[in-house]
Amino acid sequence: MHGMHPEQVKDKEHAMRIELRSGAVKLGPNQTLKVVDGAGSTVCAVEGSVWITEENQAKDIVLEPGRCYRLRQRGVAIVNSLGGTAAVSFA
Repeated sequence: MHGMHPEQVKDKEHAMRIELRSGAVKLGPNQTLKVVDGAGSTVCAVEGSVWITEENQAKDIVLEPGRCYRLRQRGVAIVNSLGGTAAVSFA
């Protein structure tokens, strides 16, 4: 596999869409996952703890392993691992 020069990467920047049917998304320490228009989706902390903040929502949410939260707002939600690696699933 050939590496790309940083200038080439900038020219090819675009939105990426990931559809997850089952399984979990692994997050490294302090890694962030951006969820767009996820209202009604349920985020579950499978491993580790995660912090969730939603656009236009006054309170942030912290999920411990095994806990879930249903996203309430359209727009952007940020899911961030806390204190190490984490894994989240969506339903």
